[in-house]
Amino acid sequence: MDVELYDKITEAVTAVRQRSKNEPMVGVVLGSGLGAFADRVDNCVKIPYRDIPHFPESGVAGHAGELLIGDIDGVPVAVMAGRVHYYEGYHMQQVTFGVRVLAGLGAKKLLITNAAGAVNPTFAPGDFMVIVDHLNLTGDNPLRGGNDQKLGPRFPDMSTAYGADCRRALHEASRKVGVTLREGVYAGLAGPSYETPAEIRMLQIIGADAVGMSTVAEVIAANHSGMQVAGLSVMTNRAAGLSDQPLSHEEVKEVGERVRGVLCDLLAATVACLA
Repeated sequence: MDVELYDKITEAVTAVRQRSKNEPMVGVVLGSGLGAFADRVDNCVKIPYRDIPHFPESGVAGHAGELLIGDIDGVPVAVMAGRVHYYEGYHMQQVTFGVRVLAGLGAKKLLITNAAGAVNPTFAPGDFMVIVDHLNLTGDNPLRGGNDQKLGPRFPDMSTAYGADCRRALHEASRKVGVTLREGVYAGLAGPSYETPAEIRMLQIIGADAVGMSTVAEVIAANHSGMQVAGLSVMTNRAAGLSDQPLSHEEVKEVGERVRGVLCDLLAATVACLA
């Protein structure tokens, strides 16, 4: 771990607080094509990532690159509209920097979302999955290197990375908005190439229900920071070998657009249930 990471986080948090004094209760990370939720933030202060010291900027379509400070139905929130990915060439501490800043701003709970490929053959594009656990198959870890006790313990427990209370909040929210939720294990790979059919068969064997190129590093950092995590995946395509259609990022964005309304309702209700 970068020995200067704590100082960098402190500098970023100070810059954000100069723009907004609100202390968020809940931090939210929006995945690919899921940025429409940002419009639900009231009393919103938008801060481009480029205006926050040390904050990395994403070059991936569907990621706005703004930190939004405001509230949702009266609950103070900080929303990351877009994230950076390991496959863009960033190292893991950069990938998780945004989550560290959310924790530094005071958020005790994290609602993290992603667009994912359905590995479980019973899942279909447009389904929502509560993440109950994950597989870190990226070959890296954001805690690798020296540890700063000011940020968290050397060996954080990951046995409840996605806490039961947070999962209950997602299910409570789903009942309020009339949405059916799946549950499953998310496999995080490095990317950026989509998986081969053989790799998908391997993921099925080892217990994955969905696959993507984000989230796991951020959740590790969130747990290290003492945050409770609620994870939600949006199935945007069937994984390789489970459909005749070729995989594309355009499909990811198209499905995100199709479920936009109900997803926004679900996320807003979840924020209220987490508060």
